[in-house]
Formats: sequence, structure tokens, C-alpha cells
Amino acid sequence: MEIIAEIGQNHNGDLGLARELIHAAAENGADVAKFQVFAAAALFSRENNPWYEYNLSTELRREQVAELAQECRRAGIEFMASAFDAERVAWLEEAGVTRYKVASRSVSDRALLAALAATGKPLLVSLGMWEGEEFPAIEAPGGVQFLYCISKYPTELADVQLGGVDFKRFAGFSDHTLGLSAAMAALARGARIVEKHFTLDKDLFGPDHACSMTPAELRRLHEFRRELEQLL
Repeated sequence: MEIIAEIGQNHNGDLGLARELIHAAAENGADVAKFQVFAAAALFSRENNPWYEYNLSTELRREQVAELAQECRRAGIEFMASAFDAERVAWLEEAGVTRYKVASRSVSDRALLAALAATGKPLLVSLGMWEGEEFPAIEAPGGVQFLYCISKYPTELADVQLGGVDFKRFAGFSDHTLGLSAAMAALARGARIVEKHFTLDKDLFGPDHACSMTPAELRRLHEFRRELEQLL
């Protein structure tokens, strides 16, 4: 069972905070510290987006991506990221990632998927915005694992519907609920991977902090995983 601490944009454009988040993730039981690497003006709409300026401020530069990957190596945790264009796939290749995350919004981005497949590395793909009954036809030499996901921020527990999820088909669960109940339930039902947003403080400025887990919650999830592995 694997825990991915989704730092995403929760560094708020502050590389010092990003480093703190990496070390807090490693120290409290996460296996992976994950970021998002994007060109903000191309990815996010200005219209009807109260977080547009925030999105711009959290765009990581090429050298910052390399610095964060190195910081993860120092902390003893895997560096992972969602890339949103082919140029940033090349940045992540330079940084030495071992696999990639594909965000729900990118599942139909053929140019991006082609660039990712060309790396030959494994892909983790969230299906929060996929409406087909069958999994999307994504090919990658390194293999593809799909994560069950509901793309609501935050997701109400009643909307998760884990009882109908086959974790022999899905490798895991990308969780946007408040609290740990959904993540724990997914692990108990057979999820091999749980991804959840991670913050040092839920009251920090930014759209994702409120539905993120804190270091104390991450530690609790890690301990639950360890106990569950003993039980099973």
C-alpha cells in the first residue's frame, strides 16, 4: 500500500514552504511527494476563476523543479509530478522522475500522453473526469495504473460511492474528501495506492489547503496502513 502526499500548489509559490512540505511528508509516512508542473496561463482560465493570480504564483520554473527533485532525494522520498505539457515532461525527465501522474483533466490530451509514453515510464492516471464505462485507451511502455477519483473540491463522503469500486481494476484512489475516512475505507477495500492533498496548515491561503491532510493526519493514515497490513 502506497501513500502519495499531493503537495500540488500548496507550496503557494514559496520554495521554502515546498521543502518543508517534502520533509514533513517523508517524516510522517508518505512514500511520494507529488507536485504539479504547468504553464499557468495556458492551463487555467482567467474568466470565472477567483484563483487565477494564485495559479500564476504557483507555477514552478525549470530550475525549481530540479531543486525540488533533489530535495526529495535528500529527504528519502520519491519525487513525482503531474506534467501538463510536453515541455514540462522534458523538465521532469531532466529531474530524474521514475514515473508520472496524469491528472483527470489531461486524460484526453493526446499530445501530452504521447510525450509521456515516449519516456517509457509508468503512468498513474486519475479518472475523475472520464465518463466512459471502460478505461481510456492509454498506452505506455512502462504500464498504466488507474486511480478512482471524484473531481469535486471537496468531495462529499456520500458522493464517493466506494462500495461500487473494484480495486482489482483500479490501482487506487485519488481522494478529495475532508478527513481520512474515505482514504482509510479505500485501503481497507483493497486500494494499493491512496493519493491525498497535503498541507502544513489548512488555514493557509489557497484553494486546496482546506481539503488537505496535515502532517498529523498523514501520520495517522500511515499508522492505519501499517495496522491494516498486519491484519490482512
